[in-house]
Formats: sequence, C-alpha cells, structure tokens
Amino acid sequence: MDLTTIIGLAICLILVIGGVVAGGQGSAFVDFQSMLIVLGGTGGALIVANPPEKLKGFFKILKMAFTGGTPDLVSLVQTVVSFAEKARREGLLALESDASELDNDFLRKSIQLVVDGTDPELVKAILDTEIGILETRHSSNKSFFDSMAELAPAFGMLGTLIGLITMLGNLSNPDALGPGMAVALVTTFYGSLIANGFALPIGKKLAVRSAQEVLSMELMVEGVLAIQAGENPRIVEEKLKVFLPPKQRTAFEEKTKGEGAA
Repeated sequence: MDLTTIIGLAICLILVIGGVVAGGQGSAFVDFQSMLIVLGGTGGALIVANPPEKLKGFFKILKMAFTGGTPDLVSLVQTVVSFAEKARREGLLALESDASELDNDFLRKSIQLVVDGTDPELVKAILDTEIGILETRHSSNKSFFDSMAELAPAFGMLGTLIGLITMLGNLSNPDALGPGMAVALVTTFYGSLIANGFALPIGKKLAVRSAQEVLSMELMVEGVLAIQAGENPRIVEEKLKVFLPPKQRTAFEEKTKGEGAA
C-alpha cells in the first residue's frame, strides 16, 4: 500500500473541506443539483469516451495508484550481476534453473531468451516491443484520469451557466440574485475539486509508476544483453549502476565493498 497517495488525498480533502467549514458557510457548498450536473455529466462523458473493457477495469487502474512501490533497482542490479558472474563461470545454459525461480516475469523471460540462444538483435527487439506495449497500456490508463480532469471543470462551468441563466430569469427579485449566484458557482467548485483534488494527482501518480517500471525494465534489458555478449561482470555492474540514483549508487558501492572485504 502506497501511503503517500492516501495521505496526500486525505490532506487535500481535509484542508479544503476544513477551509470551507471554517468560513462558516459550509451549507452553501452543498447543492444537489450541482452534484447531478458535474458528477452525472462527467461520468456520462467518460462512458462515451472509453471502451467497455477500460470502464470495467476502472477500479483496477485506480488500485495501481494506491498499491505497489518503487522498484528495488539495487536488488535488480545485484541479481543481474550475479547472473553475469554465473554465466562467466559456467556458461549461459547454467542460468536456466536460476531463471525459472525468479519472481520478476520480465527478467525471467529475458534470461530464458538468452538461454535459448536467441539472436541478440531479436532479443532486444522482443523486449523493447514489450516495454513499448507496456508504456502504451499505462498511457491509456492515465488518459482516463486526464479525461476526467478535463471534463469535470467543463461540466462545472456548464452548471454555472445553467445557474446563471436561471438567476437571470429572476431579475425581478433582487433578493434572490446573491444566493442564486452562489449556487451557480458551486458547480465550478465541484468540477475544480474533482479535477485538482483527485483526477490530476491520480494521473500523475500513474505516470510516475509507469516511468519507474519502464526504467527497471530497461535496466534488465541492458544487463541481459551484456550477459549474452559475454561481458565481464564488473563491466556489467558499471553499466547498470548508471540506472541508480546517486544515493542508491553510493549505497550499492559501499555494500559491494563491504561484501568484498568480508
């Protein structure tokens, strides 16, 4: 469970709602008609804009923003380097048994392609295609929330226009103008809150998740191709360390030196 997503959304909602209530006019922000326009309009437009399979997988897509974590790149580097060392000592065929025990499906598939004697260019083409398809799928998932962020404010504005038209129809009653304007603007508030307090943050978190996963896959591709080329494990390690952020790289080097000294 990714607590940062939960905590961030909670802070956003609590402080916004708290600010509304602190103003002493909390009831003015509750309007059933405005909710129908914004929620109903946004929901209906999303149904039109997306295929049935994506709509059915909405909660699965949403779950991605709340679960999982940053890939452990340090462990990945260690794993790939250990495969390089074994391949150097015993040959590529010796990797098959260890590869079958890997939890990472992409790395297991990559090692298996190498063990099967697949041409290096074909290995890279297959793995790059898989990464590309993954990016496309993730981009499609993110686009659902991007669409929500675009549609919610638009329907909020539509609700405001509806409210203004209704208000202008009651110009003969000056006392009704103030409350009428307030109700008209509530729809814009709802649309903006949905977009900026939910849809945009979730979309950005999905983008971060995708970038992290793609980086880890690119690391594995680089390592597997180096193993297939028979490169020295030390060279493989140096190649893969460039994928690590500075702090992780330093920690990795310190850990490697400590293990070497032991």
